[in-house]
Amino acid sequence: MAKMRTPDETPRRGYARAAGDIAGDISGMAFKRFGFVQGAIVGRWKEIVGERYARVSVPESIRFPAGKKSSGTLSLVVEGAHAPLMQHMTPMIIERVNRFFGYEAVARISFRQGRVADAGSARPLRQSPAPVPAEIGDGLRAIADDELRACLTALAGQVAATTGPPMVERPAPIPSLINLPKVS
Repeated sequence: MAKMRTPDETPRRGYARAAGDIAGDISGMAFKRFGFVQGAIVGRWKEIVGERYARVSVPESIRFPAGKKSSGTLSLVVEGAHAPLMQHMTPMIIERVNRFFGYEAVARISFRQGRVADAGSARPLRQSPAPVPAEIGDGLRAIADDELRACLTALAGQVAATTGPPMVERPAPIPSLINLPKVS
């Protein structure tokens, strides 16, 4: 027999809910627990400070004075040598974070040096190894140690697959405070 529903039960939905519909509520509670009034600051950090600074920093928490929700201290984790640069950019960061919140939420920034996991950058794809050239293969067969021979064979295949020295991209110049685009 079918179970009868009471009027106070929520009706079933005819579709599955997307994980993103539920994740905002769950992550919001977790972010508040660790000092974030609004968890969107973590997800939109790149939009707030720009791609260059988002690669080397991540917001850790916002601590407010007792009983207030303004004039807080934003804690940032900054990649090693970038901390002095980020300290010079403090007024710009405060302005942009406050513009994001819509009121003067942050008055100070504290920095902590640490590793910043860059989820946005994917590792470059490796080329599949080419067959080992015959002149190198003959010399590799003479190596008695199986593990060393396997490593050298893999290295020879990777070297044979390349087309020249690796190309290194130069980073964009650091913008000054005067010509930074405004975040709206």
